[in-house]
Amino acid sequence: MNFTEFLMHIAEKPALLITVLLTLAVILVNGWTDAPNAIATAVSTKAIAPRKAIIMAAIFNFLGIVVMTTINKTVAETIYNMVDFGDKSHEALTGLCAAMVAIVVWAVAAWAFGIPTSESHALIAGLTGAAIAMHGGLQGVNGAEWIKVIYGLVLSTFLGFVLGYIIVKIVIAIFRSIDRRKTKGFFKNAQIGGAAMMAFMHGAQDGQKFMGVFLLGMALSSGQTSGFVFEIPFWMILICSLTMGLGTSIGGYRIIKAVGMDMVKLETYQGFSADLAGALCLLLSSVTGIPVSTTHTKTTAIMGVGAAKSIRSVNWGVVKDMVLTWVLTFPGCGLIGYIMAKLFVVIF
Repeated sequence: MNFTEFLMHIAEKPALLITVLLTLAVILVNGWTDAPNAIATAVSTKAIAPRKAIIMAAIFNFLGIVVMTTINKTVAETIYNMVDFGDKSHEALTGLCAAMVAIVVWAVAAWAFGIPTSESHALIAGLTGAAIAMHGGLQGVNGAEWIKVIYGLVLSTFLGFVLGYIIVKIVIAIFRSIDRRKTKGFFKNAQIGGAAMMAFMHGAQDGQKFMGVFLLGMALSSGQTSGFVFEIPFWMILICSLTMGLGTSIGGYRIIKAVGMDMVKLETYQGFSADLAGALCLLLSSVTGIPVSTTHTKTTAIMGVGAAKSIRSVNWGVVKDMVLTWVLTFPGCGLIGYIMAKLFVVIF
């Protein structure tokens, strides 16, 4: 479907318009709460000003979506195939819309407290909760795709921490004999590059996830519950990346403060190490088609970097709040998705 045909479908089908608006709202919230993680450390160490960092994040989010979708769109396919809302397109579309509302509610609540919740896990939980509600059981959940989510949870949590710890130790060893004042300029530029890599990989991961939902909404609104050709058009990539960039510009600073300033006080070489660790972890997961949380990956990488200096340098109170939010995301957002789906079925 080209963009002109898409606009014609929206004009003819109010259900598609509502689905698109809800999907874009979720993407906006993702940019609002998730994308700032990519630039948090660079802003906190003053390697780059917040406004310039946000513009850079928007550009590299877009490039990440374009490049990774061209190379490997497995992450989008995983999200697309994760749940089944049923054979009746109207009810299935109702369930999808309920899931989108649940994700927005959960994400805005977390943002209000300045806690960087995982939009990836909120997306998965909301879709799963709504699918369970539509089927009255687990029949609508694709277990094979859910296993990838579990792998991603482990990967983003432990690999991010370990890579952060190892990379900062390597950086310290390499530059041990060099005057730190002489390396300041190098690491400032390197950290800007690291933030750009993180933003690129955020687009590669999260952009794909939400395009999978976008395509699912288009299929259901057209009356198709199966046999839909999985192909991501360029105009969809453009719309998703611009919406994500807008979200980052609206609400990014509160999350930047929580991740980059409150959790660990970072120097430029530490910020670069955390960005490099996070980007490598996201690259590995994107290439293998495993949907991971960019929030978990970046924050655990920062924890690993902080722990390499001293376990006491990590503000474990902030970490505790983040972990609590992560733990509650699956049951919390899933329950909201379930309730919203049941409510939407009665209303619509």
